[in-house]
Amino acid sequence: MTSHQGIRPLEFLNFFMADMQAGIGPFLGVYLLAHGWQSGPIGTVMTLGGIAGMITTAPAGALIDATSHKRVYVIIPGVCTVLASAIILLSLNFWVVAASQVATAIAGAVIGTAVSGITLGIVRQAGFNRQNGRNQAFNHAGNMAGAALSGLLGWQFGFAAIFGLAALFGVLSIVSALMIPKDAIDDGAARGLKEGEEDGAEASGFRVLIDCKPLLILAGALAFFHLGNAAMLPLYGLAVVAAKQSEPASFVAITIVVAQAVMIVVSLIAMRMAEKQGYWLVLLISFLALPLRGLIASQAISQWGVYPVQILDGVGAGLQSVAVPGLVARILNGTGRVNIGQGAVMTVQGLGAALSPAIGGWIAQEIGYSMMFLILGGLALGSIALWIGFAGILKLACAQKPDQKYEPAERRAFR
Repeated sequence: MTSHQGIRPLEFLNFFMADMQAGIGPFLGVYLLAHGWQSGPIGTVMTLGGIAGMITTAPAGALIDATSHKRVYVIIPGVCTVLASAIILLSLNFWVVAASQVATAIAGAVIGTAVSGITLGIVRQAGFNRQNGRNQAFNHAGNMAGAALSGLLGWQFGFAAIFGLAALFGVLSIVSALMIPKDAIDDGAARGLKEGEEDGAEASGFRVLIDCKPLLILAGALAFFHLGNAAMLPLYGLAVVAAKQSEPASFVAITIVVAQAVMIVVSLIAMRMAEKQGYWLVLLISFLALPLRGLIASQAISQWGVYPVQILDGVGAGLQSVAVPGLVARILNGTGRVNIGQGAVMTVQGLGAALSPAIGGWIAQEIGYSMMFLILGGLALGSIALWIGFAGILKLACAQKPDQKYEPAERRAFR
């Protein structure tokens, strides 16, 4: 079975899983706000989900490295996401909503890691940067289509219609995963082993990070970035809706559509930038976008402010969606640890993302939305400091060729 036979259904999978993977998450904040919840508890349930996703990512990576049934780790979590979203239609009890967010976050972590492993197994290391760029373009297009349809259906028919759309996308995701021929996925290549190599040794995500300094710096920089970034979209939606500047469902849809439309273009640009200039510059630009975004959000809490705020979100997240998986795969090429490494980086990144909604929600409740956006945007300065401060180490890892295996300088010196 030739690998190209799995590429088209893989791209369809990335399109449809975008809406299914998040469930009703992007619309959850305004739905709860409309039912009497305050920003603090809303941020808290989102944080609980983020913590669950964070804890899951490294074990999920280990599972994907070990299993020869990678499609199953898309199908079963996809079903769980749809069911978890449905629970919210039955009860708005705090712990029920929290449980739904936990289940959705766990499923999303597994699905994302599985798709990354499937992609690497189909196109191998040499084709990963380009195919991952295409995957992300399809994923952002799916997010944009799902958000636009959700906003329209939510406005016309209510919140239950948004769940129905997520369920439909879930079914189409499962069909797409089943269309990928099992024989098209090389399980050795999917974990970063070169042809003919074998590696049955177990590894922990923590060990993978400690052994590789560029990976550890990358994880730390992403943690700072997502500590500020993760809460920006849901809390900006809450700020505008609370100020009665827009209709909730349609406004949230606009915020997502604007960002995802930008991400489609940016992900393709990032793919080409990475090939020509390496990943270091791509990630630096992504970090620089957040402080500017926080400044604009603090001054433009209105229906029209969504455009510059979400365009900058599209720049930062779009660049990272291509650069982070590509850089991790390149650094860990030949180790057999690619997916657990992806999971370990996502775990540290997820720590920032998990804390962000709770921190942002309580800051907004105590001192207002404007100051909250400035504080969240300023957290990316930690990312910029790490990225520039360790530029010497990072540029070497970012610029290496796809067929090279990363080795620290001290190891090369004694080789």
